[in-house]
Amino acid sequence: MRGTEGGPAGPPEDRPDRRPAGHPVARPEGRNVVGGKLLPCSVAPLTGFFRDGCCNTAPEDFGLHTVCAEMTEEFLEFSKRRGNDLSTPRPEYGFAGLRPGDRWCLCAARWQEALAAGCAPPVLLEATHVATLEVVGIEVLRLHAVDLD
Repeated sequence: MRGTEGGPAGPPEDRPDRRPAGHPVARPEGRNVVGGKLLPCSVAPLTGFFRDGCCNTAPEDFGLHTVCAEMTEEFLEFSKRRGNDLSTPRPEYGFAGLRPGDRWCLCAARWQEALAAGCAPPVLLEATHVATLEVVGIEVLRLHAVDLD
């Protein structure tokens, strides 16, 4: 399992301030947890460690931002309590804030932490990177899966 770093404000895993919006970085095609091509998670809002719309990862992604999740009010409140406010707009980073129904690439460890707390958001398997399986088993992910539409 990969670790995350964090200071007093909590781990950086899902923070919108990783990279300014509008600066996507091309990455090799990833694979998803069900063995197919990694599908986009969201371009509105633009998500992903590389802000390419996909839950791609690379060695520099210490937080393993690989779980494509559909935000719920319960999860957004949980994340805020854990020191990672994803719902407040951060215009200096081109981040409008997330709302229930938005899709976002979460850290696998944060998703697992939310699962233990009883508030894990639904997962889109075809948009969740295979590296997630280093942290969360496919059976657990399937129990929390929703379809891409």
